[in-house]
Amino acid sequence: MSAAIRAHDPFDALNAADFAFTRRAWVDATPARVYDLVSDVSAIPRWSPDATDVAFDQDAGPRVGAWFSGRNHRDGGHWTTRSQIARADPGTAFTFVVGGAENGIVRWGWTFRPDGRGTLVQQSWQLLRLDPVLGTTRGDLDALRHRMADSAEATLASLARWIAEEPRPDTAPSPRRISG
Repeated sequence: MSAAIRAHDPFDALNAADFAFTRRAWVDATPARVYDLVSDVSAIPRWSPDATDVAFDQDAGPRVGAWFSGRNHRDGGHWTTRSQIARADPGTAFTFVVGGAENGIVRWGWTFRPDGRGTLVQQSWQLLRLDPVLGTTRGDLDALRHRMADSAEATLASLARWIAEEPRPDTAPSPRRISG
């Protein structure tokens, strides 16, 4: 079957599991520090090119079952998402599902592994079920996966850059003593 024909596969012939990716980056921080930054969902707009405002529900935090909302933008479009934390293992992994763990549409996952003096951060995205709001052909969903992979790469690069530029308590200059 040609790629052109496959790009227009009918919606009911598609398999959500075909639409996934993983991206990796090395970050100059401990796994615990990177986990703390990523699991603080209100910080996501610092490094995500699409997120504009993200916040946990009142009295919620980075624990399994907690919910948060996010406002996003891309190519002139704006949308809001509701996500639920599916995994929260400090220093190891953080996962949330857009639409909720029971019937969500997309899973975003992060893992953190020590690597030298820093951390190998892995970010993954997986379509969990088909929904026409995301696209109705293989071509639509391939394009979505490609855009999300680009977004993940930008997010990881921005996170690494932000951490590299962040002042560290152990490297801050000590105050000078003035003798009189």
